[in-house]
Amino acid sequence: MVKKVEKVFMRIKPEQLQIRLATIADLPMITEIYNEAVRNGVATFDTEEKSLEDRLIWFNNHDAQHPVLVAYYEQALCGWASLNRWSDRSAYDGTAEVSIYVHQEYRDRGVGSILFPALIAEAKKVGLHYLLSRITQGNELSIRLHERNGFTTIGVMHEVGFKFGKFLDVTLMEQVFNK
Repeated sequence: MVKKVEKVFMRIKPEQLQIRLATIADLPMITEIYNEAVRNGVATFDTEEKSLEDRLIWFNNHDAQHPVLVAYYEQALCGWASLNRWSDRSAYDGTAEVSIYVHQEYRDRGVGSILFPALIAEAKKVGLHYLLSRITQGNELSIRLHERNGFTTIGVMHEVGFKFGKFLDVTLMEQVFNK
């Protein structure tokens, strides 16, 4: 009988993680992390990998009110998060959708738990009023992360996405900042 050996990863402490605004130089790793999620997970409903050129367009569509943050651990980009424009209609200017992705080698080490509050602080700093997040079914870890950071569940969109041969639900979560 072969025993299954589990990898034990050391948690990363907040002081070990450098978080800053992303630059164009970060795009290759942002793209790599995102494409791994496209290939292997349901955190995104994209089904085709993105090119570096596509990610450059995506990056250039972010502005001061919709920043992209990166997290570095020992000089390796281990995660990124962004505030994404919810709609091009001006009445939604105070609203952003949250995205957060962690490199597969750094998952379950606390990167998301450190990066996510930094993104929320950035949202407050740039004057956003409302944050929205869409979380695919089965990602209880992400739901708990959002709850720990002040998000509440506002509903479930049933079978709204189709990936890996099945229909998937999406939980909607929000955080509203007082002005």
